[in-house]
Amino acid sequence: MEALSSIIGEINGIVWGWPMLILILGVGFFMSLGLKLMPILKLGTGFKLLAGGTHAKEGEETEGEIPPYQALMTAMSATVGTGNIAGVATAVFLGGPGALFWMWLTALVGMATKYSEAVLAVKYREVDEEGNHVGGPMYYIKNGMGKNWAWLGTAFAIFGAIAGFGIGNTVQSNSIAQVIEANFQIPTVVTGVVAAVLVGAVLMGGIKRIGHVAGALVPFMAVAYIVAGLVVLSINADQIGPAISLIIDAAFTGHAAEGGFAGAAVWAAIRFGVARGVFSNEAGLGSAPIAHAAAQTKDPVRQGLIAMLGTFLDTLIVCTVTGLVIVTSGVWTSGESGAALTSAAFATALPGVGNYLVAISLAIFAFTTIIGWSFYGEKCVEFLLGVKAIKPYRILWILAVPVGATLSLDFVWLVADTLNAMMAIPNLIAILVLSPVVFRLTREYFERQNGIPASQPK
Repeated sequence: MEALSSIIGEINGIVWGWPMLILILGVGFFMSLGLKLMPILKLGTGFKLLAGGTHAKEGEETEGEIPPYQALMTAMSATVGTGNIAGVATAVFLGGPGALFWMWLTALVGMATKYSEAVLAVKYREVDEEGNHVGGPMYYIKNGMGKNWAWLGTAFAIFGAIAGFGIGNTVQSNSIAQVIEANFQIPTVVTGVVAAVLVGAVLMGGIKRIGHVAGALVPFMAVAYIVAGLVVLSINADQIGPAISLIIDAAFTGHAAEGGFAGAAVWAAIRFGVARGVFSNEAGLGSAPIAHAAAQTKDPVRQGLIAMLGTFLDTLIVCTVTGLVIVTSGVWTSGESGAALTSAAFATALPGVGNYLVAISLAIFAFTTIIGWSFYGEKCVEFLLGVKAIKPYRILWILAVPVGATLSLDFVWLVADTLNAMMAIPNLIAILVLSPVVFRLTREYFERQNGIPASQPK
């Protein structure tokens, strides 16, 4: 295991080096400029569309399997997971408070990336032999970039099908089992088996059941966690200003060793801030557009405007609450990492209660991530092998849950981090190549909204 960890660690260092960070931030920045900062300026429009997209509409909104709202909740069920609790804490532990700044920056440009992914997913989606709409990077590479690029779509599907067992399954079940054992003394094996049974009950219903469960659980868990975080921040109110100053200062100067914190240079803040930011909101990873392709909509831009809200809510709201709780509490120098650090931060302000709030939140977050990512993985397998491969993949997925619950957390995180990058590369290339399509569809949509005839020059 040590030899394997060493090999994967070396690969991880390569795929998450400067080229990858430049690619992720660069693509997001390029799309933001090409869209004239539309994702940020039209954030309110996205929320209005979301409010009106909770139910399927007659007539126009007929293509797809689930309402636009459920598509976003399915995507968010997969993104709002351990990254929001353990991932943020790990970023601070390894990169210092400055990592939070780079998480924010990744999210701001990531909104344009997530928007573009969803636009392309709806634009180039297909209907499979069972009559379901399927889409995502493998399909917009195949249908938008031509035969010469088909291998890139296949590469994404292979990485996605395998990566799901890391980021979307074993990392999540491992975190559930560890936090439940630490707080409620329930053996990891028991937690793993129970989680597998619950996951199986949801997966057998397909995307419609996943959409219903996600639509109910995600808003509830997110709001409850945010409220708990705000209570802690109100208790630590006098530390919020200094914490923000520390975060911004450390982002550009690094932070020296202090207490149990080993110290971190600016490079570490950038590297872990961006990596954990992507792990959390998945902008550029290519996973979320697989869910948005199933939305009941005929307009790619409408779904794109809804999709970008996922990045905003996940990182700029939920992750920010976690990060500020950790930094304002002062326990980030304790030497703790992962969920244990977040638990300690909440427990400092809410003794006897805070750690249980974190444990329950993380368990629910991780559970919904497992069911959301199962859909991503099975669509990747369907692209490679056809619909006949879906049921065997679901069975393997369910069996992996209790296995993941007993693995080494460090090894699981390392594998997940590496596979994330392997997925992102084909997707980011596709977004760049197809960026003219995104820009054109966006321009035409807002011209229609402003009453400008399609034939009239801008």
